[in-house]
Amino acid sequence: MQSPDHEIRRRDLLIAGAASAVLGLPSQAQAQMAATAGKSTMPDQLNLSDVSIVVNGEKRTLRLDVRTTLLDALREHLHLTGTKKGCDHGQCGACTVIVEGRRINSCLTLAVMHEGDRVTTIEGLGTPDKLHPMQAAFVKHDGYQCGYCTPGQICSAVAALDEIKAGIPSHVSADLMSRPAVTGAELRERMSGNICRCAAYSNIIDAISEVAGRKA
Repeated sequence: MQSPDHEIRRRDLLIAGAASAVLGLPSQAQAQMAATAGKSTMPDQLNLSDVSIVVNGEKRTLRLDVRTTLLDALREHLHLTGTKKGCDHGQCGACTVIVEGRRINSCLTLAVMHEGDRVTTIEGLGTPDKLHPMQAAFVKHDGYQCGYCTPGQICSAVAALDEIKAGIPSHVSADLMSRPAVTGAELRERMSGNICRCAAYSNIIDAISEVAGRKA
């Protein structure tokens, strides 16, 4: 049987050996730095591209990272901050804009995909001195509370009425061969992709109904 003194010395030897081995190994960060030290750090120019978009009637040319969404191009590069970033996953509708007459979630599409397209944001629909009829109706019917989702709601509502006028059916349209009727159910279905966390839905439908020329 080994003596206690001998056991302690053996333990100390093992600890010292392990510590020496650890100190002799480079850290993960050091290893990564060593691996990349010899590589050139070229500017990330390959990811940049020029894109021209007609925004609210004005041609705008931007040099963007090809991964830039239309939403970020509008907000961060053109400073049109009326278009809101909500979920950034295409689930809330706060970022809705109108592209070539059709509403889209601008967070789900890349800016470079819209070369030459006509894009209308909330700023392009009306001004404080001359509101778009839909904007005026939202004010009249209190179609908002905090107002964060309102730009997307209004853009979506304008495009939804244009869809109905064009005879484009929805999931609840009774007759797919004729122009849909502007009913409360039709409007609610078409606006279902725009979330209002303040729950001003009934007032929103009232506002859209007024612009459509019917009672909600």
